Amino acid sequence: MTPYLDWSFYQDAGTGDAYADIPQTGGDFAKAVAVCIKSGLCETERRGVMCPSFRVAQERDLSTGGRVRLLKQALNGELGTLPFTDQALAKTMELCVGCKGCKRECENAVDMAMIKIEYLAQRQAIEGMSWRTRFFGQLADVFQRWPLLKKVPALHNSFTSFAWLNERLLGISRQAHLPEPAQHAFQRPSSSLDSDATEPREVVLLLDTFTRQFHPDNAYAAIQVLETAGYRVYISEAAPEDKQVLCCGRTQLAHGLVKEAKQHAQQMLDVLAPHVDAGRTIIGLEPACLLAVRDDYRFLGLGERADKVAAKAVLFEEFIAKETAAKRFKLTFQSLPATVLVHGHCHQKAVGAMKSMRKVLKQIPDLKFEFIEASCCGMAGSFGIEAEHAQMGQAMAELSLLPALRAQPDATVVANGFSCQHQIRQGSEHQPLHIAVLLRDALLSAEAQA
Repeated sequence: MTPYLDWSFYQDAGTGDAYADIPQTGGDFAKAVAVCIKSGLCETERRGVMCPSFRVAQERDLSTGGRVRLLKQALNGELGTLPFTDQALAKTMELCVGCKGCKRECENAVDMAMIKIEYLAQRQAIEGMSWRTRFFGQLADVFQRWPLLKKVPALHNSFTSFAWLNERLLGISRQAHLPEPAQHAFQRPSSSLDSDATEPREVVLLLDTFTRQFHPDNAYAAIQVLETAGYRVYISEAAPEDKQVLCCGRTQLAHGLVKEAKQHAQQMLDVLAPHVDAGRTIIGLEPACLLAVRDDYRFLGLGERADKVAAKAVLFEEFIAKETAAKRFKLTFQSLPATVLVHGHCHQKAVGAMKSMRKVLKQIPDLKFEFIEASCCGMAGSFGIEAEHAQMGQAMAELSLLPALRAQPDATVVANGFSCQHQIRQGSEHQPLHIAVLLRDALLSAEAQA
C-alpha cells in the first residue's frame, strides 16, 4: 500500500523488538498500528474516554486492540487482495468515532483516530466516496458555494422536513435534527481595546467554520474577554482575493479526504505563519479544529512551518490558564448564580485540557461546578446523525452524559465542542454554553456592578 498520510514519525517504532509484530506491508503506517502491546486496557470497565463503541456493545472487535488485530490481518494479506474493503474491518473502523481517547489512555498511545483517517482514504481510493461524505467532509466549501444555506432559515427547515428523503439519499437519520446556521455569520466587531493601552499583547483567534457559521457569539464573547484583559485580537482570515474559504481541514480529515485537507491546511498555514513570526499566540475555540492545527498537521507532511505554527496553538481555556499563571491575565469576575456541569470534548481530554478548564472556572468566585465523567457524547462530528450510526451514537450518550444532565435539569451546561453541544441540545432540555460565553457573562456582571 501507498499511505496517504505521513507516518514517518513512527519509522523507528518497534525496530529491533522481536515482540512488536509489525505487519508485512504498510511501511511506517504498519509500525503505527503495531505500537499496540495487547495489554487489554481498552477492553476494561474504567474511567476515561476509550473506547466509546466498545463500551456500548462490549464486542472485542470494537476496542482499540480489536481494531489493531483486524488491521494487522489486512496488512498481512489475510483479508484478501482488497483488504480495506473487508466487511469485518469496515464495521469495526466505521464505529471508531475518532475520539483520540486511546492516544492519551492507551499504555502505548495508539493513535486510532489518525489510523482511521488512513483507512478511510485507502477504502475511498477503491470504492469512491458517497454524497454524504462529500457534503460533511467539505462543509466549509459547501457554505461558500451555496450561501443560501446560511441565509435562508426556510431552506434549512425544508431540508429537515423531508427526513425520510434525506435518509434514503444522503444516509442522514430521519430522527436527527440538523444544526441550524446562524442568521448572520461572524463579522469582525469594532475593537473595544482601550486606545490608550501601551504595547498591548497580541493574539490571533482561529475562526473555525463551526464558530463562523453556527455559533458566532462564541467568537464575540472570546474577543470581548480577551480585549477586556488587554489583548489585541487578530482574526484568522483569508486574503480578500482568495476564493477558497479558510478552514483548518478537520472535516475533510475526519472523512478521509486527505488531499483536500492538505490544501486547506496549507492555506491555513499561509494565514497563521505570519502571525507566529510576529510572536502572536494562536487561540482556538473549537477543540477539534485547533487541535487539528496542533496535532494532525504533522501527518500531512507540511514541514517545519507547520511545526512552528503548532507550537504556538492553544485552546482558549489553555491560553487563559497559562496567562493567569504567568500573572499576565488579570480580570476580576463576579459570581454567577448557577450550578455548572462541564462536558469535555474528547479531543480536549486527549490533550489534558480539562485541567485548564478547571483552573479557568475557578476564577469565577463561588462558582459551583462539576465535570461530567463521560466518554464520547456520541455525536462525534456527523457520526451521531448518520442513519447507520445514530443508534450507536445515542447509546454512547446514554451511558453517562444524558443521565447526568437529566439528574440536574436546572444546571448550566458548559461544553466547548460544536458536536457535543448539538448532541446535548438534541438529547436534553439544556442549552449548553462555550466557556467563553460563561466568562463574558461573569465579566458583564462585574461591569454592571463597577
